[in-house]
Amino acid sequence: MNQPTAAEPLPDLTADAARLAGLVLAEDGPMDLTTEVALRRPIRTRATIESRGPAVAAGFRYAEAVALAVGCSVSWEVAEGVETPAGSLGHLEGDLAKILRAERPLLNLLQRACGIATATRRYVLAVAGFECRILHTRKTAPGLRLFDAAAVVAGGGSLHRLELSRTVMIKDNHWRAVREDGGSLRGVLAEARRRGALACQVEVETEAQLREACGAAADRILVDNQTPATVRAWGDLARALRPGVTIEATGGITLANARDYAAAGADYLSIGALTHSVIAADVALELA
Repeated sequence: MNQPTAAEPLPDLTADAARLAGLVLAEDGPMDLTTEVALRRPIRTRATIESRGPAVAAGFRYAEAVALAVGCSVSWEVAEGVETPAGSLGHLEGDLAKILRAERPLLNLLQRACGIATATRRYVLAVAGFECRILHTRKTAPGLRLFDAAAVVAGGGSLHRLELSRTVMIKDNHWRAVREDGGSLRGVLAEARRRGALACQVEVETEAQLREACGAAADRILVDNQTPATVRAWGDLARALRPGVTIEATGGITLANARDYAAAGADYLSIGALTHSVIAADVALELA
């Protein structure tokens, strides 16, 4: 099996965290009437951010941006990407009214990020011992692409396509589009490289498509909704036709069968459920 190429690094999250902090705080409206009627004076205090069950810590940069936006500060007791038992993740400090303002938006981000990272870690452990990387997909929550992908990376996964402008990926509807336009896959990939594509990936559903993709000099073959046995057979054929090509298995991959796909020679497993069906971690805020 070919060694997967080095993972693309995460871009700087600062601007995206500030953007998202503004959005989640705006959802709660211009003021917090409950807190305004409950508190008659400023009270400086400290609250504990805690996980109520085992989880992989993630989303810290975004939580910090929410705290900063309301005038509070965060200190962490664990490092992002570390699997922790139930207990304290860190502390939020500042005026009590501001802490209450930040509480739900901050927790909403943390519980989603930790849930994604925890699910990703389970898949990473499932394929341990194989040169196989776990990837997210573009099945992310609208507006949360970078946030969701950062959580996958915190869980030990790798980046896939964050956006469409640099990597070509021919999927089923693109195959149809090429045919409708009267072009060829070879011509499409050649034009993509001429225009600076970083990589050319092609999803295949038949052996004929696989042979055409290899003949068109695809960098990666995405084997869609096939059994591990088919991934093994098609992977062997692809590597014989185009040495150096990598194989990504996609569609229908679960924790129960992920290791079978890794053992079948997949260099990558892309799993939409990491982000489209995430189960939020139980994260809470408790005042001191």
